[in-house]
Amino acid sequence: MHHTVKHIDEFNEFFRQSSLHPYVAIGDLSRADLSLYSPMDFGMYCIVLMDEEFGELVRGGKTVAYQPGTIFSLRPGQEVFMNLDYTRNPRGWMLAFRPELLEKSGLGRDFYMFSFIWKEVQQALMLSNVERGVILNCFSNVLAELHATPDYLSNHMLRLGIGQLFSYCKRYFERQFAMEPRLDSNLSNRLDHLLDSYLSSGRPAQEGQPTVAWLAAQFNLSPNYFGDLVKRELNITAQDYLQSKILDMAKTLLMETNMSINEIAEEMGFAYPNHFTRMFRGKTGTTPLLFRKQHNKEKE
Repeated sequence: MHHTVKHIDEFNEFFRQSSLHPYVAIGDLSRADLSLYSPMDFGMYCIVLMDEEFGELVRGGKTVAYQPGTIFSLRPGQEVFMNLDYTRNPRGWMLAFRPELLEKSGLGRDFYMFSFIWKEVQQALMLSNVERGVILNCFSNVLAELHATPDYLSNHMLRLGIGQLFSYCKRYFERQFAMEPRLDSNLSNRLDHLLDSYLSSGRPAQEGQPTVAWLAAQFNLSPNYFGDLVKRELNITAQDYLQSKILDMAKTLLMETNMSINEIAEEMGFAYPNHFTRMFRGKTGTTPLLFRKQHNKEKE
């Protein structure tokens, strides 16, 4: 059973320090209470620099290989803990920020670029001495801004600093794990994963069809921001993208199951079967029933 950190104040309590910002904090692992390493969902996006090997690191139920001078990331909802080696003292730095920092911001609009956050790699990112210096400089810049006198540029500067840190992490992750650099592919892959998971989970029947607003919320963006992003990167409207995924799922159910048209309509989250039929005919030029008959005829 893990503990979920709900506020930045709670995060700072682990490091015996006061909060300098409601959404952002940096902690020195050498000063942290050991309870920090018990099963935890920090409920935030985190970058952790490990400067000592002081136990087994377990993230998402799987051991992550690391060594001094490596970094790893965490995202909200991801459990992490350490089986501590009490003969060694923890050393390193941990940056954490709440998802609220992404809302209605350039950092939020472009955050999909940092796809390494969603990769389930079981090895921490290895850094050269020069790269470690770059990462430490990014930590220092954010820490300096946290300690600066707040003004109207404070949040902007923090987002820039965090964006720079994540950009360097992206560069180093892609070097180490040979990730696909295309931005549109990263966005498309994450959208596909979100929608495929939702549509195949049975949730549409209980909660209704996924909406653009729901998808935008998964990216911590406003619907307008999100719609502009999808249009710019994928050359399709977010609504059309959604409908194409719903249509693909409907076709799969028609071809691969014996579910009735009414059952499929319910499974896909349509309030009434005729709404499903109308959508299907508008997109394909034929009814669901005729589509199934044609498919079965071709199989024979």
